[in-house]
Amino acid sequence: MKISLVLACAYLLGSIPFGYLIVRFTQKADVRETGSGGTGATNVTRRAGRAAGVITLMLDALKGAAAVWLADWLLGSASPGGGWIAAAGVAAILGHCFPVWLGFRGGKGVATAIGVFAVLALVPLQLALGVFFLLAITTRYISLSSIAALLSLPIFLWLLRSYRDSGIEFVPLWASSVAIAAIVVFMHRANIGRLMAGTESRFK
Repeated sequence: MKISLVLACAYLLGSIPFGYLIVRFTQKADVRETGSGGTGATNVTRRAGRAAGVITLMLDALKGAAAVWLADWLLGSASPGGGWIAAAGVAAILGHCFPVWLGFRGGKGVATAIGVFAVLALVPLQLALGVFFLLAITTRYISLSSIAALLSLPIFLWLLRSYRDSGIEFVPLWASSVAIAAIVVFMHRANIGRLMAGTESRFK
């Protein structure tokens, strides 16, 4: 029962639609009617400006980190190896991508994943962010950069599997990274189609 409650709380934390709320309050508009239709920082930037996008990015990352912190605090020794704590990170991503408050139409999970892995595995995350910035600077495709970064994270975790900055054992940590990468790729399926067709918008 306690584990179910923690996972539900992680989902609800992740489902807080900060980008949607910021655009609704500042622009009196639905951010999902702009650009890619997501509620994340990139789409918020397109609709409400860079400052609003940065705030959205920070808040979306913070809710991912908060979900993991809450799971760690509430479960502690009740999660041997930290598997349920890592699962709470996945639940937060699912909440962001499929928020109950918005008819299960949310963002693409990248910023929330950053928050989750800032707590669970900071160094592999930093390497994955390096992949993101390299591709973002050279291609200006945020979607491609995000996909590549999340796909590289399980690789960096595998290469640094003896590294620890949390109490999570390698197998549940790596499994959560694979699950989150799969979710992010799924959420970018329309972007992938546009990338293949050469019609994806570049970030300016």
